[in-house]
Amino acid sequence: MSDIAPQNTLSVTLHERDTAKIAQVAVRHLVIAGWTGRDRAALEKHIAELEELGICRPASTPIFYRVAAARLTTAPVIEASGGASSGEVEFAVLRHAGKLWIGVGSDHTDREVEAYGVTVSKQMCDKPVAAHFWDYADVLPHWDRLILRSFIVEQGERRLYQEGPVTAMLAPADLLALWNGGEMAEGTLMFCGTLAAQGGIRPSPGFAFELEDPVFGRTIAHRYAICELEVAG
Repeated sequence: MSDIAPQNTLSVTLHERDTAKIAQVAVRHLVIAGWTGRDRAALEKHIAELEELGICRPASTPIFYRVAAARLTTAPVIEASGGASSGEVEFAVLRHAGKLWIGVGSDHTDREVEAYGVTVSKQMCDKPVAAHFWDYADVLPHWDRLILRSFIVEQGERRLYQEGPVTAMLAPADLLALWNGGEMAEGTLMFCGTLAAQGGIRPSPGFAFELEDPVFGRTIAHRYAICELEVAG
């Protein structure tokens, strides 16, 4: 990866044991890991979901897409061209200050563009991320207990869209071992895969997501609205 990559500085809260501190985190490399499912049947279900939208099967599983770090945002509103984009909850791994941190974000993606160019579709939309991260070492002993959820707004109501344990995806150590020879550079943030959508993939004017730690009784959460930009032609 290039050493001259521009950085995107995010103001986040880092939680380590019983302490929390606000930090300015410089992200230089954003990676979207796709097709990271441990359960081959569930992975096939998600691939089938996207095939219904005309999206081709991936060249490999998992696969790693590079996205501009500038796309990361903690803002409560993002803008998207047209009405064909949608979010999907993913846990995220951040390398900062020589350590790994765990957070949660949404791989918001333009589904029409995804049908003919997955890499381009990933670049089309901002990638919302919650402004809180946990020390990976703190959650590693009970990693399999963590739960991902997302919600959409449908007919004016908040509805559950995705829900499942992080064990649906490869564990961070296993996934990182497949990336860049196992080396995660300082300032790298990786989204690590998603769950099947309940009722199928569909757009929504708002999206909320969370990562729950039932052992420590805490949750990282974020929500955002989608401002749809007119497509003139």
